[in-house]
Amino acid sequence: MSQKKSFQTEEEHAALKKWQEEQESNRTAWATEARKILVGRTIAAVRYMTEEEAADSDFDSSPIVIIFDDGSYIFPMRDDEGNDAGALATSNEDTPTLPVI
Repeated sequence: MSQKKSFQTEEEHAALKKWQEEQESNRTAWATEARKILVGRTIAAVRYMTEEEAADSDFDSSPIVIIFDDGSYIFPMRDDEGNDAGALATSNEDTPTLPVI
């Protein structure tokens, strides 16, 4: 019976494991932040960002803006750096995506 050959050194394996643990810790931390912002909020209004608001954000497109009962709001972006507006995927079969306009 032959042993399965590993293409990873012990150091590479340890580094990968550490990276995976950091990623999970990061995911948990951001989920906690999201819960602080979203849990218990009631959606008060939904609209598209105005052209002026989009320009102020350096966006070429306008995303949906979700406004909560306390006046706070969220809107999707293309990426973490805010490089344009982003679409929202939904669980609604008739409207699977809320697009940018």
